[in-house]
Amino acid sequence: MNPGSRKRAAVLISGRGSNMIELVKAAIDPAYPAEIVMVISNRADAAGLDVAEASNIPTRIIAHGDFDDRAAHDMAIDEALEAVNADFVCLAGYMRLLSDEFVKKWQGRMINVHPALLPSFKGLDTHARALMAGCRIHGATVHFVTSDMDEGPIILQGAVPVVAGDTEDTLAERVLAVEHQLYPAALKMIAEGSVRMSGGGSVLCGPVKDADAAGVLISPSVG
Repeated sequence: MNPGSRKRAAVLISGRGSNMIELVKAAIDPAYPAEIVMVISNRADAAGLDVAEASNIPTRIIAHGDFDDRAAHDMAIDEALEAVNADFVCLAGYMRLLSDEFVKKWQGRMINVHPALLPSFKGLDTHARALMAGCRIHGATVHFVTSDMDEGPIILQGAVPVVAGDTEDTLAERVLAVEHQLYPAALKMIAEGSVRMSGGGSVLCGPVKDADAAGVLISPSVG
């Protein structure tokens, strides 16, 4: 990793990048232990690119359709990450499965936010599935990325109640607000070294401060 006081994080997106925006907001504070050095999208029409450019963050479009296979596409992404000396990679609504080679290289340094309380509801349509299952609690998870989708060690989770009359949209909105709290907190934790991946699990290495998260249960609590 870089010897400087702030770690360098790159964000991969495919769409609006709402979680990317929260990371950018957090990194504006010079006391935050990470800076966002690049935003990469596999889609030229990703709305998040405009947001990143407006924040003076370099962007790259690396369209998957321009490559013969997934491995070649991921190699191009890896080259872009190396060019900006990225320490960490944050997936923020990145809608592509990554090759095993790419994941192995960045394992322990790549994180993702998932709109469910893993290990429940891996994959897509999490809110509809939670409602169909009759869940009374739902939420979001930030985890390290491994080769198996949504299987990586958990860093943070936040839970919200499922209330009477909830629809997929109302529940998604409530969970997205939790994601926006969790993701900057998780990047902060790995950038400052208070959590790391080791032995196939997630290990807390330093103190975790308490925080007042009204209406949301976050574990471990962070500040």
